[in-house]
Order: sequence, then C-alpha cells, then structure tokens
Amino acid sequence: MTRYGPMFGPDVTFLGVPPCTIEEPVTYADADVVIIGAPFDGGTSHRPGTRFGPSAIRQACYLPHDGSRPSLALRVDALKDLCVYDAGDVEMFSGDIDRSLAALETAVYAVTSAGAIPVILGGDHSIALPDATGVARHHGLGRVSLLHFDAHADTGDIEFGSLHGHGQPMRRLIESGAVRGDRFLQIGLRGYWPGPETLRWMAEQRMRSYEMTEIVARGLDDCLSEAFDIATDECEGVFLSVDVDVVDPGMAPGTGTPEPGGFTSRQLLDAVRRACYELPIVGVDVVEVAPPYDHADITAYLGNRIVLEALSAIARRRHDATGTPPWTPTQPLLDSR
Repeated sequence: MTRYGPMFGPDVTFLGVPPCTIEEPVTYADADVVIIGAPFDGGTSHRPGTRFGPSAIRQACYLPHDGSRPSLALRVDALKDLCVYDAGDVEMFSGDIDRSLAALETAVYAVTSAGAIPVILGGDHSIALPDATGVARHHGLGRVSLLHFDAHADTGDIEFGSLHGHGQPMRRLIESGAVRGDRFLQIGLRGYWPGPETLRWMAEQRMRSYEMTEIVARGLDDCLSEAFDIATDECEGVFLSVDVDVVDPGMAPGTGTPEPGGFTSRQLLDAVRRACYELPIVGVDVVEVAPPYDHADITAYLGNRIVLEALSAIARRRHDATGTPPWTPTQPLLDSR
C-alpha cells in the first residue's frame, strides 16, 4: 500500500525520522514511538486553523532535519536512542467529525497494539477522544490515567448541537469508560469557562483540576507531584495530552482559544520533561497549534519542542532503567563530557 503522507503541505517527517505506513505494521514493527499527524479542526468552536498544525510542528526547527537531536539537558539523543517513525497524517475531513475521529482511533490502536508509543500531532483537542481511547483499548479501559495540560477543562456536554468538539473530549472519555474520572488530572485551567453545572459534573466524576490560582499559590512542582501520585495509582500507564493554550498567549499566540495568564513556555517544557521522565507514558498528543494565528512560528516551535522534550525524557527514563547512573538536573553541562 502506498504511504498516504500529508493532508497539507510536503511529505516531511518529524525532523527527518524514517517514514512508515499505518496500514503496514511491518514498516514499524521495531518502533518505540510512532508519530501520527491528525490535521483536524472540524471540532473548533472559535478560530479554526489547527489542521495545519501537524505540518508546522514537524518542520519548526532551525537545525538540519537529519533524524538526530541530542538533548543538552538529558544527555540522550531521542531520535537515535529510540526507534522513532513518522506515519504521516491520518485522512481527517473536517466536514465529517465522526468518520475522522474513528479513523484516528483505528490508527492509534494499530500503533499501540504493535508495542509502540503513539505521539499524535494535532489538530484541535477533539482528537484527544480517539487518541486516549485507542491507547486504552490496548492497555485496558479504565487502566490508563490522563494527564491534561490545558487552559480549558474540555468537559462540555453538547456544543452547537454536537456531542463531539474540542470542548467536549474529556467528558466523552469519562462517559465511555476509557478513562476513569478519578484518574483524570487537569493542570493549568483558568479563565471564565466552564460554568457551575459543568463544574458540578466534574466534581461528581472526582476529577482533579488544578486551576492557575492554586498552582501559583502552592507552586507548580508541588501540584505536579500530587498529580503524579494520583495518576500512577491503580493504572497501567499515563496518557499525556498537551494543549498549547496552557501557555500564556504572549508566548503561544498561534492557537484558537487564547486565554491570558498561563504558563511560560519554560514551565511547560519542564513539566512535560518531568512527566515523561517520572511516569510510565503510553501515549502523547500535542494539540491546538494554529499556524494562521502564529507570529514568527513561535507556537509551532513550542509544539516541536514539546514533542522533543517528551521523547528525550522517555529515552532518558529507559536509559536509567538499565542501571546506569540516573540523570540529575543539577549536573553541570560539561561535567563528565
């Protein structure tokens, strides 16, 4: 079968890693990670444009696309130390949300069943429903917790007459049983949505949502430690879902629903690194990069680095599991070089 490749733009893999084809498992049989593009913005409630996100994230780097990225901090080269492939984009027509989400779930399940970690490049946040469901189908429904970085809870019920959209995937995941409400951790919420009725529903599901005021008062590290303890209790793995609008729009303007008062890009990268180093990550998605509203590719570069930080931390976690001296963030850059 011919590789489908991209829906928009050139067939460029993430920083030059080898391509593979979802429908041909033999092309990624040895994979540790498979990158999947989900160029879908049919679930957007405000500004569309995230269909162009996967292409922008893949290409946003000033270094050669040579399939190598040594991490200064973590002392690994994730694109070489892990076996990483890029499957291109799933065909996702924005005019048919049901068909598009079903196609993505099939792709994610195929990759997970092959023993690889799927890393999905969005796309709006409606793709989190098939992403986490596809992973949970393999590992066990209710056996995967979800760590969700976002300005918004995405727990709405019916929006514009539809059960599906980028403001509703987390409710659908809990209702379906794919993810337990009491193993759903949300970090970075702020602003003026959702309303009291939705918040009551969230409380009834025993979700744990860290709003920015609490994070500022307690400190991000303290909140992360608490969230990680909950995420690893009675679950086989953790799915990491990162909406770039968790970052303040001053540092991530290219997104559909910007909300002032968020993380710095440094805080998010540190948090993603820590999550992927300390937790048994079984899937990742990075969503809501909308290039039409980006300035100087700021948000696309952030999306690219979120993926790299996650992959580098996964590689370092596996490296340290072999019994070698563990990584420490206080080690000077040139020490033991």
